[in-house]
Amino acid sequence: MYLGSHAINMDAKGRLAIPARVRDTLLEDCAGRLVVTAHTEERCLLVYPEPQWQEILPKIEALSSFNKVARRAQRLLIGYACELQVDGNGRVLIPPTLREYAGLEKKLMLVGQGKKLELWSEDRWMSWLDDSEGEGEMPEEMASLSL
Repeated sequence: MYLGSHAINMDAKGRLAIPARVRDTLLEDCAGRLVVTAHTEERCLLVYPEPQWQEILPKIEALSSFNKVARRAQRLLIGYACELQVDGNGRVLIPPTLREYAGLEKKLMLVGQGKKLELWSEDRWMSWLDDSEGEGEMPEEMASLSL
């Protein structure tokens, strides 16, 4: 499982070092093979271990192309998907199109989400944490959840 949040830096070439704890799990889960793509609702990136991506890709492809919302999700998730490999120094190179989509600059946040990770611009992450307006209604599934 990918848990926790990590403040990391990206260099001028778009390379970022995966924190050791996360990197070790990625190497164990997928030999460092990742798929990075655009998030459909937030301006951040989704980072999947390759086997996890291979499980959800057929579900994305099966969505109806006649539904505008589904088609947008397909275009973002599949259209931006990029296969990456963690190098010998524990780094990955984020392509310019993905960096631009998520507004990634030097300071980033890598946030565990269980079976995947999210990669955020540090500024956007902090703004999201401070935003209390977009909360909406609590889903039924959360009503009985006790933390």
